[in-house]
Amino acid sequence: MNKPCHTVASHLPKHIAIIMDGNGRWAKARGLDRSMGHQQGVVAVREITTACSNLGIDFLTLYTFSTENWNRPEAEVAALMSLILTSLEEELFMKNNVRLRIIGELSRVPDIVKTSIRGLEERTAKNTGLTMVIALSYSSRMELTDTMQRIAQKVADGEIKPEDITEETISQNLFTSFMPDPDLLIRTGGEIRLSNYLLWQSAYTELYFCDTFWPDFHEEDLMKAIECFQQRERRYGKTSEQVTEDNSKQN
Repeated sequence: MNKPCHTVASHLPKHIAIIMDGNGRWAKARGLDRSMGHQQGVVAVREITTACSNLGIDFLTLYTFSTENWNRPEAEVAALMSLILTSLEEELFMKNNVRLRIIGELSRVPDIVKTSIRGLEERTAKNTGLTMVIALSYSSRMELTDTMQRIAQKVADGEIKPEDITEETISQNLFTSFMPDPDLLIRTGGEIRLSNYLLWQSAYTELYFCDTFWPDFHEEDLMKAIECFQQRERRYGKTSEQVTEDNSKQN
């Protein structure tokens, strides 16, 4: 086990989102079937979930299966659905006081998988530590389309006026309305793009890309990402001087 790096506990991200990329390429590099990469990726999920729980992170959102992933070979999709069913071990959640939430369009997800994850959501609902959010059959454009349709229906029903629609209105109608926007988004596997993931929510998120394939992403790698986050200045359109002044007033 790699030794974790030291972090500044007072400046931790409250919400970490991860694009867990590289499972298939990890397996291919070892002459293994792609499904073996996904299985090893589950091991990484358990390690990073435990690490985030121990650190006191509030939310961990994992891009598990996108709407575009339904276009993959049928055998791989079936294997992924089966893996999701078997990998969400209740012991991990209860041992670490982790609450499970699911976001995405679940209509295409097999009933047995939906029943299992909804049951685990209910059984972990009273846990008070880290909230692990699984983005399953999710894409940001789909989420935004759904949100616009629901807001438009509220306008049609006279519940809201068009001129009253604000950024807050949109945020409150997203799948992610129950949690803050990500402070830090990590993508493994060497690709440098968001791939239709939390586009609205990531407007001011700090992005961290690394070449490490997800199955090889360990606690030490998480700490490096957090340390990188801690070294950045989040200005939200302000100048450095304004940020310094605001921080002085808060302290």
